[in-house]
Amino acid sequence: MKKRIQLSLLATIMVLVAGTAQAKVTGLPDFTELVEDAGPAVVNIRVTQFGDDFDDGQRGAQNPHNQEDIPEFFRRFFDVPGMPERGQPPRQGAGSGFIIESDGYIVTNHHVVDGADEIIIRMADRREFEAELIGSDPLSDIALLKIDAENLPKLKLGHSDELKPGQWVVAIGSPFNFDQSVTAGIVSAKGRSNAQQQYVPFIQTDVAINRGNSGGPLLNLDGEVVGVNSWILSSSGGFIGLSFSIPIETAANTVKQLREDGKVSRGLLGVQIQGVTRELAEAMGLDKPIGALVDSVNPGSAAEKAGIQSGDIILEFDGETIETSNDLPPIVGANPPGTEAEVVISRNGEKQRLEVVLDALEADEEGNITTTTQEGAQSNLLGLRVEPISEDRRRALGDPEGGVIIADVEDEAARRAGLRRGDVILTINNRKVEDVDDFEEIAEELPEGRAVALRVMREGVTRYIAYTPSSD
Repeated sequence: MKKRIQLSLLATIMVLVAGTAQAKVTGLPDFTELVEDAGPAVVNIRVTQFGDDFDDGQRGAQNPHNQEDIPEFFRRFFDVPGMPERGQPPRQGAGSGFIIESDGYIVTNHHVVDGADEIIIRMADRREFEAELIGSDPLSDIALLKIDAENLPKLKLGHSDELKPGQWVVAIGSPFNFDQSVTAGIVSAKGRSNAQQQYVPFIQTDVAINRGNSGGPLLNLDGEVVGVNSWILSSSGGFIGLSFSIPIETAANTVKQLREDGKVSRGLLGVQIQGVTRELAEAMGLDKPIGALVDSVNPGSAAEKAGIQSGDIILEFDGETIETSNDLPPIVGANPPGTEAEVVISRNGEKQRLEVVLDALEADEEGNITTTTQEGAQSNLLGLRVEPISEDRRRALGDPEGGVIIADVEDEAARRAGLRRGDVILTINNRKVEDVDDFEEIAEELPEGRAVALRVMREGVTRYIAYTPSSD
């Protein structure tokens, strides 16, 4: 009798445990219906750039040995060429995209189609179309394609600003050319920054994103697009739990401008900024480290005209709070040139409200900023545009003797060597640089094709940077 009671009790416990486990399992989201509805609007994108050794009759021929040789991550962040140089055979790559209009408009990443001579769209039902590139924007990493088709399935756009960390999201794409692959995870954070796309407040997730996922949709549980999968952070090129997507609001704004104007216009404030540390906050009369510290103001810029000064801390822009310095560029860039906005700053611990009218930010096809309002910026043989150091900037730098400040890095070799806008050049091949005229005189005397060593100051630290300027 006692044994029977024990067995009965054990059976009851097992049923309760099983029931609890079943409750936990059934409590997880079921993505089946979402994927069935959204999947048909997600496409595979194959891109080809033809080598010069191949004639038109060979274009379009498959070259399986070259397909996706270079992962998107390495092409984007380690400067490994993903497309052929002169004399090489065709190079092929792949990515993902999604249909936003039933008449054939498709969204993907700029880096997926950058440099492509041929773009082929493969639908979920295996139909294939050649796509036309309507426009592409490197600063947001968004491209818009068009295929000749009607009555296509399309995805509904949602609102990424409603996302919260911990919320479930789903990605559909073609990692490693496996079409219609579905992965799921949660939102890890919002408003992440990237030096290459500083005007994009990325959504960070732990959704498995790999080579070929780029350009595919990030979906909420209602099947709405809340982001465009763009890049991963990885030491190997594979997924490690850090994936980043472009908010759909940023992508939609880019798409709208590409359709209407063929390019994207952004507002420009005209300041160099840095983060606010606890020590800086205390020294400048703030209760906590918040906002964007103005390191310098471009002469003649919208910021200077509004009265913004070096040492000001920008706390709000057009009603939006600036929590960190990374928040400011995407907020400013989301506004078109000519926008009138109120800027709240802290100056010597006192809040002030200033009115600003934004300038226009312009960039070349590679996404390098080409427009500058800085007076005195000049080009030279080193591929650097430089300007005098203003008194405010010199004080902020700790009163260095002489020197010029880099306004823009035009030379690719200089960029790869690590030179950046805002660096102060103190010497060239151990010859002291006093001012812009001095810099130009020294630069003109340098022999072509020889390496040059610059002593530069960045954030109060000096270092030597050497490179061989690119020849014309």
